[in-house]
Amino acid sequence: MDFALIDWLRILCGVWFIPHLIGKTLHYQRAGGTFEAAGLKPGKLFIGVAIVAEACATVGLIFSIYPRVAAFFGAAVLLGAGYAVVKINGMNWRWQKMGPEYPIFWALVCLLTALV
Repeated sequence: MDFALIDWLRILCGVWFIPHLIGKTLHYQRAGGTFEAAGLKPGKLFIGVAIVAEACATVGLIFSIYPRVAAFFGAAVLLGAGYAVVKINGMNWRWQKMGPEYPIFWALVCLLTALV
């Protein structure tokens, strides 16, 4: 099996969702409150949708099952996370101030893997 660099990047994008899935699952109540603070109500519904979308992105990206669709699911979740970060913390670009640059960068990399 000959893997290109983009394949490794796709797999890495999928693997990075695993801690987020674990965190959302273990802290479902608190995560729901965070979603509501960002204006996404009801929070429990949005956290459930996010968990399903992240799980689809994780499996699809890691195992190359409809990887383009998986990348778009992942990017959608991450762009939503970027929106939530700005809504909660204001438009602070730097990570030290809880800015949205990390989820935006990760969303763009997911999209890059879908387009290549």
